[in-house]
Amino acid sequence: MSEEDRSVFELSEMYAFLEDGGAAPLVGAEGFWKELMSGAPRSADVIRVASGDGWLVARYRITEDTPAWEKHPAGDELLFMLSGEMSLIIEQGPKEVTVDLAAGRAFVVPRGTWHRQVVRSPGEYLGATYGKGTEHRPR
Repeated sequence: MSEEDRSVFELSEMYAFLEDGGAAPLVGAEGFWKELMSGAPRSADVIRVASGDGWLVARYRITEDTPAWEKHPAGDELLFMLSGEMSLIIEQGPKEVTVDLAAGRAFVVPRGTWHRQVVRSPGEYLGATYGKGTEHRPR
């Protein structure tokens, strides 16, 4: 396999973890998300992302609303719509604010802000998350 073949990948199947210091290892073997969301990392990739300092960059397909709220206490999250439309529901104190994103639009979710996604039209988005310490709670 040539060097070029090893550097070409599907960003929806393998993800780049842009580590502080400049490394960009690929992560995301089968079961990656289930293990990451469990809060009990065991594999090297999941441990690297869950406890490491860096940005997880991935392309996500959205067809349904997220089942839970999430927040990233260690850093912001950049969301960029590639196609389709979604609304971000952002918790600000006692109220919820809706941010609508269509293809070509982006939003930075501030560090420590509870948020969730509502699909308006199925599509894809690019996410860059400084996710160390990410928390989830039921809707």
